[in-house]
This record gives sequence, C-alpha cells and structure tokens, in this order.
Amino acid sequence: MLGVIGGSGFYSFFGPEARSVDLDTPYGAPSAPITVGEVGGHEVAFLPRHGVGHEYSPHTVPYRANMWALRALGVRRVFGPCAVGSLTPELGPGAMVVPDQLVDRTRARLDTYFDSGGIHVGFADPYCPTLRGAATSLPGVIDGGTMVVIQGPRFSTRAESKWFADQGFSLVNMTGYPEAVLARELEMCYAAIALVTDLDAGIEAGSGVTTVDVFAEFQRNLVPFKQLLHEAIAQVDTERTCTHCLAHDGVDLPFELP
Repeated sequence: MLGVIGGSGFYSFFGPEARSVDLDTPYGAPSAPITVGEVGGHEVAFLPRHGVGHEYSPHTVPYRANMWALRALGVRRVFGPCAVGSLTPELGPGAMVVPDQLVDRTRARLDTYFDSGGIHVGFADPYCPTLRGAATSLPGVIDGGTMVVIQGPRFSTRAESKWFADQGFSLVNMTGYPEAVLARELEMCYAAIALVTDLDAGIEAGSGVTTVDVFAEFQRNLVPFKQLLHEAIAQVDTERTCTHCLAHDGVDLPFELP
C-alpha cells in the first residue's frame, strides 16, 4: 500500500467512495482518521498532516503516531507533499520540486522510536530514490534541492533566510522533519514533493511572508498539485523493489515493527 500525507491546505484526496480507518498507536492517535482509496492502480492511504481542520501546528503534529499508523495499516511507501518557501529567485511560487537533501533546524521534537537499544539508522540520503524517480519523471517537476526544516510556527527572519540561502539551501519548510527520519526508522520508502508558495524573507525579490499569502498560493495550485501526485503514484511499480530504505538489515531491534 502507498501513503500520502497532505500538508497545509491539503486535507482530502478522495471522493466519498473512500473508506475511513480509525487507528490508535503506542504514541497516541494520528492527526486524523486515515482514508483509503485507489489511485493509479494502487491502494492508497491518505492522512492530513495537520488534521482535517488544521488543528496541529508544525511543532505539534503527532509525527510518531502518524507514521506508525500508516505502517500498521500496511503502508510501505509514502509521498509527503508539502508547502515550502523558496530560498532562490529561480524557484518562484507554483514551482514543484522533489528535494534530494534535508537539513534539520528544529528543536525538541520527538524524532525517534528508538529511545534504547543503540539503534542508529543511515540517513545520508534521506529520500527514497525509487519514489523520487517516479515523481521527477513527470514533466515540469524540478529534480533536487536541499530543504531546510525550521521549528515554526513563525516564519524566518530576513537574516535567517539569507543565512540559509548562503549555505546553498533552496527550500525552507516546517514539517519535513522528523517525518522523513521516522519513515526510515520504520523502513518505509519516503519522498517529499514540495510546492513553492512564496519567496522567503531574505531573498531580494521577496517582501516577507504572510500566512494569508501562503495559503492563497497553495489553494491556487492545489488542483495541479493533486494531479501531480496522482501521476506520480501511477508511475510507482506495483511491487516494492527498493532496498535503500531498509535501514535495519542485520540489526536486532528492541521491538517488532508493526
């Protein structure tokens, strides 16, 4: 089964024919009930990251519960669509980008299932190459870029934004971590697909970021963004063949994965 985790403004993926599944986990309830439908020949589970009414801010999303619930339902491959700010004028609003690297600038987020046992997962390449390939094969999709994940819920200062850009980062986001690393700990393939909603505050062409503008831009692009996800899902092979995301080969875990 494939999973899709919808970001800000992305609260539904199926019509009324989808079935709803309520799950609890050792880490509490996920953000919302999971809906299951069919897309591109695949059974797909959809979970709105922030809840159906955007109840959760980026720093309060129950990331561990979300990823555990998807895994328990049978999901092994996940697309994580998200809204991002651009740190370069070359990526303007409406651009759709599949990042290949991640930098964590969050703090105090619960970002592991392994609080004991000396378990360390490889995370040098944080995104699944197979899922990335399915998305980047589509016309108009930009392949590659580093996404820096900030704590939120505030936007960056101009100095922070310029600092990120000076480091060579191209995208800024508030939810891409710990979602990606939790997927790796659960041996689920994961790839982010980013929709640029704004130029971040430190970019010369920008004039600062507002929530109203970000949501408005996301809504303007929501239909083609969902269509992109449908097409990316259709490009994914029926059988999972990726071994890159099998993080625990040869390792004894302190508990069984769901």
